[in-house]
Amino acid sequence: MNILLNMRSFIRKRDFVVFWAMMPLFLGPCVPSVPVDSVTIRSLPQGEKVPFVLGPEDTIEIVVWKNPSLTRIALIRPDGKITLPLIGEVQAAGLTPAQLSEQIRGRLQEFYKEKPDVFVVVTAINSGAIYILGTVKAAGKYLLHSETSVLQALSLAGGLGEFADADHMVLIRKKGAVETRIKLRYQDIISGQHPEMNLMLQPGDTLVIP
Repeated sequence: MNILLNMRSFIRKRDFVVFWAMMPLFLGPCVPSVPVDSVTIRSLPQGEKVPFVLGPEDTIEIVVWKNPSLTRIALIRPDGKITLPLIGEVQAAGLTPAQLSEQIRGRLQEFYKEKPDVFVVVTAINSGAIYILGTVKAAGKYLLHSETSVLQALSLAGGLGEFADADHMVLIRKKGAVETRIKLRYQDIISGQHPEMNLMLQPGDTLVIP
């Protein structure tokens, strides 16, 4: 008799545990999730680095190996181009230094028997500017000299203003004629709910804090 009672008690306990273990499967679709607004936000995998891209007003040195007459320092113009001997205008903005080296090398090849060695060295970065506007202590234009996240950008601007509505921040990002607006919530970033919202800013980005 005791054995039967013990078995019934065990079955009841087991069924209770199974019931609670299965609850998320039944309730999962009903549990609201915190939405990520406007666009899909993807963080870079850990350790992945964003390559530096040249922009207007950056200063570069073009070194053509064993040809000092073609080696020179150039300022990238507002139209994104530089002018070099023999080959004329070359698009520089939007390329990495390695990509620009390869483009110059290919253009110079018609003047050489063998493909020349070309190196591009960045001597001054003036294009990596972002704009922080709205209710911060020091709104304005800031030059980026390294990877900078949204939170780090806010610290550059002296932090949030007293009446800032930081849960309705907007990051405006332009690529050519296409403008993307990304809604960001400060509380979700610092609470850890949506760390992917702490985006790495790109040159030309505008962060607006109402």
